[in-house]
Amino acid sequence: MLTTISISRDDIFHQLKLSCQIPTIIEGTIARKIILSTAKSLGISLQTEELQQAADNFRILKKLQGAEQTWNWLQTHSLSLDDFEELVYINVISVKLAEHLFADKIQQFYIENQLNYMSAFIYEVVLNNEDLAMELFYALIEDEISFPEVAQKYIQEPELRRVGGYQGKVSRKEMKPDISAAVFASKPPQILKPIITSQGVHLIFVEELVEPNLDENLRERILLDLLSKWLKQQVENMEVIMNLNSDAPVNSN
Repeated sequence: MLTTISISRDDIFHQLKLSCQIPTIIEGTIARKIILSTAKSLGISLQTEELQQAADNFRILKKLQGAEQTWNWLQTHSLSLDDFEELVYINVISVKLAEHLFADKIQQFYIENQLNYMSAFIYEVVLNNEDLAMELFYALIEDEISFPEVAQKYIQEPELRRVGGYQGKVSRKEMKPDISAAVFASKPPQILKPIITSQGVHLIFVEELVEPNLDENLRERILLDLLSKWLKQQVENMEVIMNLNSDAPVNSN
């Protein structure tokens, strides 16, 4: 039995390949380079105070109270203090670039895509038997059984069962297309006819639909959506030169 194990950079890179995460890493790398290059060409920069405030906000978000917790978090993620500063810098410069490029397009984009930012409060039970789901559906609409009773009987996960299958406030983008179409065509409070997906047969109670409000949080989401769409277009029109030295053997032992 092993008592110690050595892990090299090659081992980590090999694990990334085996876990099929290389495309995601490459996409993130390209996006970072585009953001930094574009911001520089447009003269977008950060003041020291902005960077410090962003670092403080990041630590609050990650619940890093004090230097010791911050240092432990950095070690866990193999980050140096310079890496941490770069991480914060990229987050903030991305937002500033998005503001520069799209601030005057938010209102129109919101009007054209308002439905995509709707959300709903729902309860859900996922079954593996369509006939049972239909039987429960008709029992629910006939008030022969309540949704909490269905949840208590058919949900296996303890915490989810305890809250009766409550999913909370779920945005339209977080839902599968078939479920989204049914949820946002409903008239709450309403039990939806069972919906079949790759996960199983979904029995859903729609408690409330929530219209979007163009507040600061939604404004930031739209900015990031516009930036993501713009980055995708930039990548499609760009020649990417890979230099991974793929012919070199990688030791995974």
